[in-house]
Amino acid sequence: MRCRVCSLVFVPPWQFVSAEEEKDRYDLHQNSPEDQGYRNFLSRIFIPMHKCLTPESCGLDFGSGPVPVLSIMFEEAGHSMTTFDCFYENLPSVFERQYDFITATEVIEHLHNPKEELERLWACLKQGGRLGIMTKLVPDHNAFSCWHYKNDSTHVCVFSHANCQWLALQWDADMTFADRDVVLFHKKTASSRQCLAAL
Repeated sequence: MRCRVCSLVFVPPWQFVSAEEEKDRYDLHQNSPEDQGYRNFLSRIFIPMHKCLTPESCGLDFGSGPVPVLSIMFEEAGHSMTTFDCFYENLPSVFERQYDFITATEVIEHLHNPKEELERLWACLKQGGRLGIMTKLVPDHNAFSCWHYKNDSTHVCVFSHANCQWLALQWDADMTFADRDVVLFHKKTASSRQCLAAL
């Protein structure tokens, strides 16, 4: 199905797999900090995000998985990291803090309540902070029927360029597509909003 308001393509809740089935699938992932191929994959969000950060920034890796390799990469670059994963590190207290940046890598397509979860992440972001999302974006209508990404039963919402642009408007955020499946949102400061309003 597709939302007529924000263009999100989603699976209705009655077709969700159980939490047990979902975790069983995630347990098959064999990610390791020693796997250079996996580091190269994550570098598509790590590099553009790192370029935007000041030294010793504080970040949240949302949906970090059983082995938080992306967090390790940011820590190696001198940043401090907090991790959250609903299956492997479910610590809701992390949402009581504010962060300079937040990453969500290959996770938002699994969200059962994407509006609620994304709003919560945005609220945890400091003024001037950045939210980086890495997920496959919906191809054109003709390609969708044979698109492999939608065939994963745990992928219950898939985003598009139009949907990301809608989010940026809702948040009054600057947005950049850093790669074909990487989007960075910048939370404007109060002063930048005042400057824009004065133009």
